[in-house]
Amino acid sequence: MNTRNPVQQIGKMIGMMAFSLSPLFIPIDSQAQNKFPGKIHFGLVYPISTNGAHAPLDTNNLSLHLLAGVSASEQGAAFAGLANIVRHDSRGPQFAGLANVNCGNLDGVQFSGFINTAKTVTGAQFAGFMNAAAALNGSQVAGFMNYASRKVGVSQIAGFMNKAADVDGAQVAGFINIAGKVKGAQIAGFINIADSSDYPIGIINIIKNGEKSIGISLDENLTTMLSFRSGGKKLYGILGLGYNFRNDKEVYAMEAGLGAHFFQSNTFRLNTEAIAGSIDSFKSGDYFKSSLKILPALRIGRIELFGGPSLNFISTNTQEGRELYSHFIKTWQNNHGGDFKALYLGYGAGIQLLF
Repeated sequence: MNTRNPVQQIGKMIGMMAFSLSPLFIPIDSQAQNKFPGKIHFGLVYPISTNGAHAPLDTNNLSLHLLAGVSASEQGAAFAGLANIVRHDSRGPQFAGLANVNCGNLDGVQFSGFINTAKTVTGAQFAGFMNAAAALNGSQVAGFMNYASRKVGVSQIAGFMNKAADVDGAQVAGFINIAGKVKGAQIAGFINIADSSDYPIGIINIIKNGEKSIGISLDENLTTMLSFRSGGKKLYGILGLGYNFRNDKEVYAMEAGLGAHFFQSNTFRLNTEAIAGSIDSFKSGDYFKSSLKILPALRIGRIELFGGPSLNFISTNTQEGRELYSHFIKTWQNNHGGDFKALYLGYGAGIQLLF
């Protein structure tokens, strides 16, 4: 009578079938140093596998699990339908439908549908929802959030949020980036927060060693804006609300954009801005305006005076919008009516308080 463990029998059969494929997933140095490729771990879910109940103590050169695998260390590729769980360090790629959980360091790459975790990562993490690491010598790409408690060496790219202690490369997020010292760029759909970041690209940028200002300005259409500018030493974001004193109906103004400082000294600098704005009645009709501005600025203490020309493109479907300005470089309107579009030169000036 055969008294061998059925699980071990199945595992042995699967292991023999996969032996010929193992060179595809096992590090070259491992093959060179050993006559045999080392331990291959196959199974369904712990402890139903070729390593059985001892799986958490074993180091593997290849792991393949239908649901989830557990090991002490991985020195090659690991595949799981749901999760790979490694108690210590790993080297090689990890693929999981739900999660890769590395309790030690990782030299390789992680791909998962939901979350990847590790201590120090030398390589990259790709997750549908979140990546988390202590330190990162590489990149994190996630659908929602990336987190590194210490330094990021290359980049963090997330659909919503990135957070790290320091960043030597770049952070790119759909909504918010948070970091200590950033040597590269921060690019966010709304807000960047950092102790030091010279190149933040976002509507609001709260940089500890940067600059913020509140100012009031007036343009060629008698649109008065109260604007908040915030950023680093080079780039800044713009967010403003205002009122148009020429129109009767479409009077409420909004703007958002990006700016850059050039030729900076103690008393003078050149600000350039790209702004998108609108004037609305919140009832019917639209007036959109995109502007490129060149604004020489004179600084007196914390007060800055600025003013200069602008190149503007408008798109409107209201009568007030068409009549707001009349000296156009070029106009567009199809034969069936629709939106009126025009390009023109304008101007503006203002004053702001720096802090």
